[in-house]
This record gives sequence, structure tokens and C-alpha cells, in this order.
Amino acid sequence: MEYMQAPAQSSQGNILCCTCGVPIPPNPANMCVACLRTQVDISEGIPKQVTVHFCKQCERYLQPPATWVQCALESRELLALCLKKLKSSMTKVRLIDAGFLWTEPHSKRIKMKLTVQKEVMNGAILQQVFVVEFVIQYQMCDDCHRVEAKDFWKAVVQVRQKTSHKKTFYYLEQLILKHKLHQNALNIKEIHDGIDFYYGSKQHAQKMVDFLQCTVPCRSKTSQRLISHDIHSNTYNYKSTFSMEIVPVCKDNVVCLSPRLAQSLGNMGQICVCVRVTSTIHLIDPRTLQIAEVDGNTYWRYPFNSLCNPRQLEEFIVMDIDIIRDEKLGAGAGMRSNKHTLAEVWVQKTSEMDTSQQYHCRTFLGHLLNIGDMVLGFDFANSNINDEHLNKMNPHHVPDVVLIKKSYDRNRRARRRNWKLQEMARDREGMESDDERQYQDFLEDLEEDEALRKNVNIYRDASKIPVESDTDDDGAPRVSLMEMLEDLSLTDATGGEGSDMMTD
Repeated sequence: MEYMQAPAQSSQGNILCCTCGVPIPPNPANMCVACLRTQVDISEGIPKQVTVHFCKQCERYLQPPATWVQCALESRELLALCLKKLKSSMTKVRLIDAGFLWTEPHSKRIKMKLTVQKEVMNGAILQQVFVVEFVIQYQMCDDCHRVEAKDFWKAVVQVRQKTSHKKTFYYLEQLILKHKLHQNALNIKEIHDGIDFYYGSKQHAQKMVDFLQCTVPCRSKTSQRLISHDIHSNTYNYKSTFSMEIVPVCKDNVVCLSPRLAQSLGNMGQICVCVRVTSTIHLIDPRTLQIAEVDGNTYWRYPFNSLCNPRQLEEFIVMDIDIIRDEKLGAGAGMRSNKHTLAEVWVQKTSEMDTSQQYHCRTFLGHLLNIGDMVLGFDFANSNINDEHLNKMNPHHVPDVVLIKKSYDRNRRARRRNWKLQEMARDREGMESDDERQYQDFLEDLEEDEALRKNVNIYRDASKIPVESDTDDDGAPRVSLMEMLEDLSLTDATGGEGSDMMTD
């Protein structure tokens, strides 16, 4: 019997290291890894300690030469920024892997572990792992320099409204907060007739101007002042000023239209009530429920003024009410409101309850009023008004009273309100005693107007626990819990430092 021997598997022979004599697999250098590393350091020329500049104010890192980028700790963006610092010194090696090593967040140190390869003696490829330490040094960026200086600005947007009430400004403030357009402003200063926004570049100011023109009916003027001129490079340094004038009409104002404008809006009455100011002025005729919208261009062609301010509104009590149904409008009439109900009411001033003097008028509040309700209105019969269009009207067409809105107990509404709004950080020249009352008026308008609330971020006030009782339910409108957002910190809600650090 013969045995066939299986062929022996070919095995690679070992050689001795030319330096230390240790048996090793053959390689082009004929040296072991330990001896090769003593002879060659492939990380030579790559700095082991690098400086990274960081701005504490805006929490951004400097990416040379002059770009500041937002990076979270141990993020891909920060990894790319650190590797760019080493790019020029790593041209002769091949980067295999890079990652962060954990360090204390407040140590001002970032440690990165790098794995590189390089071809050394006689074509041998050597791989090496080493650590590079990045030292964070604080340096204020140019944008934060301008913010701290508070007077270094290139453009200013001056927003003005010549009214005694700030309802439109409160609404505009909430829109700016919602769209985070205040972030680029170096400073925001509130003055008597409006607000000034200061910017470090003309482009940011132009963006605010475009936003205002799309948000509220206004007109603008632009001017610029030469600061310096370099005759050698032919460069000019200007300071630009954008003047924005908002129409002087607010919500709940009574206005008198010109005959030509009233005819162009569908033959509506000249005496109207402003029910809302958004990108247009929303008007309603209290005699016919006819509604119309007036944009900024139309207003400046046919201007009209408010006949009264909120302080001149008087409180009336409803003595009798009769709903008017199926009234036909004249030829050429415009649209009628479906949210309001036309009614004829007899009212009496609460200050004249000891007399028999009553007033008869038509109102668009028929869906809200009942006998005995309190309502705010403007008394034309006992007022001396100097208005160009009103003086030319037939006195028989001027109503005795125009009712504006139903009146509720203000203290009870404030006690029951479990929500709040955010405010912009701004400099104030002086708080007027009437500002708090006007702000409460704006909060009540938000409760009463659902369409106005859609453009405003409303936050649940966790610190306020509403007290509910049977006597508190007086029918006053309220903001539902579904419309409220969870309360955030001020910096997060207004898009400040906190929201900038959020990453996907």
C-alpha cells in the first residue's frame, strides 16, 4: 500500500531585521516597525499644537482669512475647520482617519487623533497615529465689535407712525421676532414716534425695508451721507438712512374717506371703522357691513386720518337691539362681511344714566351685543371734529354714535390670561405712562381677532395659573391652548445665541 503525501503548503519565510535581528516578514526596508519608526517620523512637520480663534459673544470660530463659522463641539463642521488648519503641512502624507478625543468642555482645548500613511525607505508604507491639540483663544469678531461699539453703523431704518396709539408697532414687533429679522441689527432704539434699527451693512437694512413694505402699508425714502473718500482707490464710504412712514391708522379707529375713494371701493359709506391693519387697511361700513381693503399706494393717493383716538372712546350700555336681515345693497356695491351681523341699537352713555338721553345707530356688532352689554363707541353728536372730508359731508349722513367693540372687565381678563408674548431687546428713550394700557389693548385685540393671532407666536405662561370660577365666564374671547407654544428661554425664542448652537 502506497501513501500519497499531500503537497506542502507554501509558506512565506521570515527575515531578520537589519537593525535589531528580530524575525519579521519581508518588507522593502528590511526593518521591523519599531526600528523603522526610530529612523523615520512621518508626522514630522505636522504641528502638534495649533491655535484656533473663537468669539465668545456669537460663539463662532474663525476660518481664515476672515470668515466666522458656527460650529458645535465635536461636529463635522468643527472637524473640517481644524483639518484646514493642518492642510498645508500634510501635503506629503495621506490622511486615513481623523476623530475627536474627549476633553473638558471648559478646558479651551480640542484634541484630535489623526491616522496618516507615508511611503518611506524603498517603497515601504508606514502608518502612524498621533494627537494634535488645538488651543482655543478668544478673539472678538468684527460683527460683535460693531455691536459693542453701538455707534458703528452703516445704515439705519427709521420706522415712524404719527399716531397716539402703538398697536401697529406691537404687531410689527411680533412679526419681526417671528421671522428673526432683528438678529442682524447692531442696536434697536425706541423713540417717541417709532423705532430705529441700526445695521452694519446696507444689505441688511434693505432686507428690513423690503420686509416692512410687505408687512404693513407704508412708504419709504432713502438718503445717504458721505463719510470718507479714498481718491487713490476711488472708494466711497457712505452712511445710509431709510425712512419708513406707516399709515397713521390703527385698529378700532374711525375714519372718514374722501368721496372719490369711497366710490372706488364700491360706493361704501364715508364713515368707516378700521377692523385690522396688516399689509392693507381693512375697513368696514357700520351702516351696511360692506368691507374693503386699502393698500399703501391707494392710501397715499387718497389719504384719510383717524377721527378719534382710543382715549376718546366712551362706554355705552345697550338698551335695545334689533337684528337687520336680508338688506340689499345698492348697485355697484362691494363685498359684505360674513363675520359680522348688522343691527340697529339704542344705547345710553354710562355717564348719563341719570338722564333719559339715548342714541340710535347702526352697528356691525350685532352678533356680539345683547341688551345690557357694555360697548365702546365714539360720540359724533357731542364732538367737535376738524376733518377735511367730514366737514364737507351732509350732516344727515353722519351718525350720532359709531360703536367700535364690546367692552369686558379688563382686570378679569388680565387675571385669566395664561399666555404671553416675547419682546425685542431695545433701548428706550422714556416709557410713557400710557404704554402699559396700550400694550394691554393689543393683547385684548389678539384675543378677539383670530386672523391677527395667526401671524404671532404666543407662548404659554407657566408661571401664571389662571383662576377659573363660574363668575369669571363673561363671554370674553380667549386664546385656546392649541394656539400656544411651549415657553422657551428668551435667547432661544428670539433667535439669539441659544438657537444658533442648535444643529440638525
